Amino acid sequence: MGSSTIEVEPLASSLGAFIHGVDLSKALSEEQFQDVHDALVDNSVVFFRDQDLTPERQLEFARGFGTPEVHPIVAGSNDHPELIEVLKPAGEGASFGTGWHTDNTFFEKPSMITMLYGIETPPVGGDTMWASMEKAYDHLSDGMKELLDGLVAVHSAKVAFDPRTTAEKYEGKHSLKYTYSDAVTQEVEHPLIRTHDVSGRKSIFVNPMFTIRIKGMTEKESAPILQYLYEFSTQPEFACRFRWEDKSVAMWDNRCTQHYAMNDYVQYRRLMRRVTIGGDKRPV
Repeated sequence: MGSSTIEVEPLASSLGAFIHGVDLSKALSEEQFQDVHDALVDNSVVFFRDQDLTPERQLEFARGFGTPEVHPIVAGSNDHPELIEVLKPAGEGASFGTGWHTDNTFFEKPSMITMLYGIETPPVGGDTMWASMEKAYDHLSDGMKELLDGLVAVHSAKVAFDPRTTAEKYEGKHSLKYTYSDAVTQEVEHPLIRTHDVSGRKSIFVNPMFTIRIKGMTEKESAPILQYLYEFSTQPEFACRFRWEDKSVAMWDNRCTQHYAMNDYVQYRRLMRRVTIGGDKRPV
């Protein structure tokens, strides 16, 4: 598969593709950038190998998609607060991004795209998996689609970043710096079934890290529906898996995916650099 300026190689049948023929260290032509953008929308997550990216160039490329965000809880780098250096020292377990989730759905305008660059990756382990919430929605029964249509989910970071269970993150005992703020306890509402603002495709828009209940229901009442959706939407048939290498890039569309960072490389150090691009409007 390809276009006039890039080659697109599918990784799995549900989502995911490698993009070849692109040097992200240099400014892309308008046509090539559009081809990359379209490949991302079509495949939900795209991957690049052998890319030499400075922090400045990573930010410059990200700005083509929208405005890079400064995370309200996890500190960015001193020179570029929009960039988070995700360091996992050797001998420690991974704790950032582990567990199925969609990035920052606790924002009023959730992150649209995430770009992660592998600077120092382990020789084995540390793969990332993505699941297509569009394919999951497509495979729901008509009865379940009818039940979910019009429902609203409540999202918050108060569980994932709860200082009572993650105290070391706020005490400076972690490789990342965390700052407690009102953003931790804020609750926001998003449609449980989201329509992609570019493709028009529908997807399931809940995740176990940040979704806490369905509006109009208690957490206990919401739990059976949400738990079913979490398990249904992340089954292997809707997923792809990426093995990291140094100088690799993954970009994913948070409007229609969940992802899972595997914690199976305790003995190795890993350093990544992440930027998220903000959504320009609330989900519909």
